[in-house]
Amino acid sequence: MTAELVRGQNHTLPQTRLEIRVSAGTPVVAGATLGDERGTVRGIEWIAHPGSPQLPGLEVSQQAAADHRLAVDLEALPAGAHRVTVLLALPVGVGGPVRFGAVPAPFVAVTGLDGTEIATFTLTDLDAESAVSALELYRRQDAWKVRAVGQGYAGGLAEMLADQGVTDPAALAGSIQEAVTRGLARSVAPPPPRTPEGDRVRHATGSADRRPTAPPPAPEPPEPLADPATTGPAHTTQPHPAPGPAATGASAAGPSTGGPINYAHPRRQHAAPPSPPPAAPPAQPGQPAQPVAGDATGWSMDERLYNQIWGMFEDLARAVAAYRSAVDFAESRMDQELDRALSDPRNRIGGAGDRAREAARAKRDELASRAREALDRDLAQLAAEAAVVEPALPAAYAGWGNPVWHAHRIPMEIPMALRIGDLHLPERTDLRIPLLVRLPLERGMWVDSGRTASEAATLMDTDRLRRLAMETAVAHAARLLAVYPPGEFAVHVIDPAGSAAGPLAPLVEAGVLAGPPAAGPGGVASVLAHLTRRVDLVQMAVRARAADSLPPDLDTGEQLLVVNDFPHGFDDRAVTQLRYLADEGPAVGVHLLMVADREEASAYGPILDPLWRSLLRITPVADSHLADPWVGHAWTYEPPAIPPGSRVLEQVLEAVAAARRAAGR
Repeated sequence: MTAELVRGQNHTLPQTRLEIRVSAGTPVVAGATLGDERGTVRGIEWIAHPGSPQLPGLEVSQQAAADHRLAVDLEALPAGAHRVTVLLALPVGVGGPVRFGAVPAPFVAVTGLDGTEIATFTLTDLDAESAVSALELYRRQDAWKVRAVGQGYAGGLAEMLADQGVTDPAALAGSIQEAVTRGLARSVAPPPPRTPEGDRVRHATGSADRRPTAPPPAPEPPEPLADPATTGPAHTTQPHPAPGPAATGASAAGPSTGGPINYAHPRRQHAAPPSPPPAAPPAQPGQPAQPVAGDATGWSMDERLYNQIWGMFEDLARAVAAYRSAVDFAESRMDQELDRALSDPRNRIGGAGDRAREAARAKRDELASRAREALDRDLAQLAAEAAVVEPALPAAYAGWGNPVWHAHRIPMEIPMALRIGDLHLPERTDLRIPLLVRLPLERGMWVDSGRTASEAATLMDTDRLRRLAMETAVAHAARLLAVYPPGEFAVHVIDPAGSAAGPLAPLVEAGVLAGPPAAGPGGVASVLAHLTRRVDLVQMAVRARAADSLPPDLDTGEQLLVVNDFPHGFDDRAVTQLRYLADEGPAVGVHLLMVADREEASAYGPILDPLWRSLLRITPVADSHLADPWVGHAWTYEPPAIPPGSRVLEQVLEAVAAARRAAGR
């Protein structure tokens, strides 16, 4: 039976190989410290954190996330370690929540490797604290116990580390937060929170849910001015306004003034979604249930498919995490058994040592085989689901090879999300999960044209890689134009040296750009000045609730700025304007799509670091650089590829141009 702990209560641990699962409802930093008999941390080598995630017997996540899994092997801890303290902290300097009182109460569970809960603790009554000691595992008379702590610190991570006797805690806290901030640039935005009905629909009765079953937190108001680089877009199953600037600023102006500005998603309503449609008939005994496309909750089929894809993404992440954890446990157990067997000198000669090795390896192989069987069942279920879901996707969610694009018509309203690529893991590379981002965009993108982006990039000619990066950006721009109503999305291009004329030809020839690609310092300055003025005017109108006072020639539709070969052609003023657009633009409908080599741009030094961190890095070739928000796997990103010889891109752009002409745009 699970022990539900309250602050100060303890519980005996029946095993030493454990997982500590954290569900926070918002991205948090998770770490752990080791303490001696007096609870003192002997040095930084006894602290596991995102910048140094592994210690003997202890491993934590390398990034801030809403959910964490910490692996603990109490028997493998360093000599002298008698206590493990689990720490949680809010990321700082990224625009997210700054106190635990503004977020749902974190939930912590100590579980076995099979997911069975041993003890749980909900951290309530937190207010101004930005860091908290959640719980501790401690040794008492050769037995291990867990104690619910819940000690918060208004002074943040530095104060908490100082309380544990860490030398120079401020410097260490700063390095931890810097490691977290670096990780934000590679993070996939968080998924939608769970619906009031609970977890997503499961398709097979034999598929065990490995997730902790925390009680649902009470609804909280959205944190104002939340940074999408930290919290991600508002991936809400309930379609209410996004918890970011677009919801607290621009979207508020529309109803109050009757003006044209409203960048909130039209389907985000203030109500719970309806139940999902009826699922397929129950499977026959012993047979898996047949997957159904759109069986998640949502107001429309598009939203149900969106939520179903996120559920598949999470299921795959957690299934692989359970498999990898089981294999690691099998390896660790084999090593321990071999150490114990061979520590006796009598077993080092004769056949005893060989028999011990064979027995330990046989146990390892058996455990790994059982884990692989469970994973294969989950993968087969997800593959069957993907085979049903992919053909049912609307154009905005579909790959370029999907026939739905050949019958695509320019819509009259914005879809919920846009597909920007596929993700897969090495355990089954043919099982692809669509990477969807919510619309309107709340985070720009950066197509990395550098040769160090991935192994595939290092083998490619530099010129070919740069051209491929620009072609990827053009495909993304075309997809955005195709899913917005006529005239509600404009694309501007900055190409200082005119080197992207070839990749830009489909956009230019279709006549769908807001103007010719800007070249030279004068062209760069002109486009940046135009978009900066637009951001300033719309911001002032929103704050004054006077959207009707905007100049009649101002285009209030959303704008995308595609920048090629940055920082070529940019002076200091232009760089400052670009950073301003990255920071302030998304809230008022101005978005960035950068094409650049990060290494070449390093000449500007740390001034550009906030810019890169605010953008989602994607690549023109396959690259394992994105991390999921649950367990932090490194996922291989595949850009959306246009089938060889296909004219789908040209056909889509022709449809965009025709729709604009018909609408008089």
